[in-house]
Amino acid sequence: MAKILVVDDEKVLVKGIKFNLENEGYQVETGSDGEEAVELARGGGFDLIILDLMMPKIDGLQACMRIREFSNVPIIMLTARSEDTDKIIGFEYGADDYITKPFNILELKARIRAMLRRAGAAAQRTGEGRLTQGHITLDTAQRSAWRGEEPVELTAKEFDLMELLMRNPGRVYSRENLLNVVWGYEYAGDYRTVDVHVRRLREKLELDPANPEYIRTKWGVGYYLKGQQPV
Repeated sequence: MAKILVVDDEKVLVKGIKFNLENEGYQVETGSDGEEAVELARGGGFDLIILDLMMPKIDGLQACMRIREFSNVPIIMLTARSEDTDKIIGFEYGADDYITKPFNILELKARIRAMLRRAGAAAQRTGEGRLTQGHITLDTAQRSAWRGEEPVELTAKEFDLMELLMRNPGRVYSRENLLNVVWGYEYAGDYRTVDVHVRRLREKLELDPANPEYIRTKWGVGYYLKGQQPV
C-alpha cells in the first residue's frame, strides 16, 4: 500500500488524517514543520505528500519548492485560505493539488486515490519507449523529460498533462476536460489551475515560451499539442 507523508502544525488535524488514512490501509508518517517535511521527504520514499501552507520554520510553499529540487512525488497542499491567488502560487511552487480547510475527509481520500491511481498507472507503463514532438521528449517509463538534449524536471501533474497532449497531438482539450482527465476527478477549483500548469510547461519545454511552437492555445476552446501522431 502507498506510503504517505502528512505535515501540518495542527496536531489534532494530523492525528485525524493519519487515523483515517491508516484505516484505508495506507502507511502514514507525520511531521509538524516545513523543515521536517523536506528532511522526511528526502529520505522517506513516499508515494504522496500532504503539506500545510502555513507552518513553522519554513512554510509549505518553501518546503514544496525544496522538495521539487530532488523529487517529483505528488504533493497536495492544505490551507485555511481560499483565495485563488494562493492556489495559483501553490501550483507555481510545484504543488499538484490544493484543498481548502475545513475539508471533508472523504474528499481528501478521493483526491489521494485519484492521484495515486494515475501515478501507479504511469509507473506500470514500462517498455513504451519515448514520445517525441520536435525538440520535446518524454520517457513514459522513467517519467523523465527533455528539451532537446537538456533534461527537464516536471512535477507529477505537469508530466501527466504533457503526456496526454503528446499522445493526442492536434486534439483540442477544454480546461474542464483536462481537469477531469489529468486530475482524475471533478475538480472543485477554477480552471486557472490548467492555465498555470500549461504556462509552466511552456517555460520548461518550449524554446520560446512567449511564442510556443508546440503547446498551443485554441482561443475560446482550450489547449492542444501541435505535431504529428506518435508512431
